[in-house]
Amino acid sequence: MAEMQKYTQEGFEKLKQEYEFRTKEERERIKVAIAEARSFGDLSENAEYDEARNEQAKNEARIKELDELIQHAIVVDDSQQDAKTVGLGSTVKVDRNGAEIEYKIVGSNEADPFDNKISDVSPVGRGLLGAKKGDVVQIEVPSGTVSLKVLDVYKA
Repeated sequence: MAEMQKYTQEGFEKLKQEYEFRTKEERERIKVAIAEARSFGDLSENAEYDEARNEQAKNEARIKELDELIQHAIVVDDSQQDAKTVGLGSTVKVDRNGAEIEYKIVGSNEADPFDNKISDVSPVGRGLLGAKKGDVVQIEVPSGTVSLKVLDVYKA
């Protein structure tokens, strides 16, 4: 059985959109590619056919994975949370050694460090949970202890 995962509403909607895309548009595109590759003749030496079948297998595996994620998702209703306290779905602006950094706290499957979306179970995400504007939090990270001053918290 799949493990329950927390999602923001935005992250859950993205899962559903990808599922819809893969089950409709992508499936149809691959079906057409397979039919076209079949028309080239001998399947035993048909690289296009093999590639299309591999693509189909990958797409079907991702559809199955998305279905599991959607079925076992816990969507956190951030409208019930205090907007001034860091929680799942919060955007928090912090000062780290004079540098302003903005993070969005998301579920672990939504995390994207390149987009400053950090997981609520990561050291920094976990350390910021429950903090309010003006708080200074000390967070243990692999390289030592980091001190972050919360400059602002809001729901975006």
